[in-house]
Amino acid sequence: MDSFDSDGVRIAYIDVPPASGSDDAILLIHGFASNHAVNWVNTQWVRALAQAGYRTVALDNRGHGESEKLYDPEAYSSEAMASDAVRLLDHLGIDRAHIMGYSMGARITAHIALDHTSRVRTALIGGLGMHLVEGRGLPSGIAEALEAPAGTPAPNPTAAAFRTFAEQTRSDLRALAACMRGSRQTLSRSELAQIEVPVLVSVGTLDTVAGSGPGLAALMPDARALDLEGKDHSTAVGAKAHRDGVLAFLAAQP
Repeated sequence: MDSFDSDGVRIAYIDVPPASGSDDAILLIHGFASNHAVNWVNTQWVRALAQAGYRTVALDNRGHGESEKLYDPEAYSSEAMASDAVRLLDHLGIDRAHIMGYSMGARITAHIALDHTSRVRTALIGGLGMHLVEGRGLPSGIAEALEAPAGTPAPNPTAAAFRTFAEQTRSDLRALAACMRGSRQTLSRSELAQIEVPVLVSVGTLDTVAGSGPGLAALMPDARALDLEGKDHSTAVGAKAHRDGVLAFLAAQP
């Protein structure tokens, strides 16, 4: 991976050229405890987007993957991570891009669409619905489970699953705990109404973490929802219906 300095934080990224000549770029922002490879490469997103003619850029969020690890929760605000993404576009000389995020990455994407509108062609929000507004979705205890000594029982099954996933991805558990405490900012209905770029909200019909996708889409002036039938939070991201729906949405843009 390459890396760059984002206001003092080292951010790692990949930059994959399109299979055919194109000026269109898409930036992929992964979810909590994941990384660019798990979220986007292993699920065939990078390959599909590059073959469809998009310059495909994917970063490891601060605290994740090959990027720098920080241990202060205040370093992980959605605004700070959105700024990392925008600085990456600056670093690569990309004026405007399609921005696609999943779960935590979708939260970051929404903040980019609100605060850096001129840099965004479209916003693709996956694995996050009305809980972007309501602030619900995940139970408490995840940060504590990440910090606990190995073998300590987790307070609930979701916390246990996140600990297992973080260990499988060989993540820095202390950095992830700080991220969990610092990164869950919501957006108000009035803020969402200000997001005027085209938006696609993609949520699995069995997802108990995200909240309603159609409900979130209804709060933005140029948004529509894609229901991923029979998919939950973990299976929706790599679903063929998800890729097909996103590629069709992108192809329909002027």
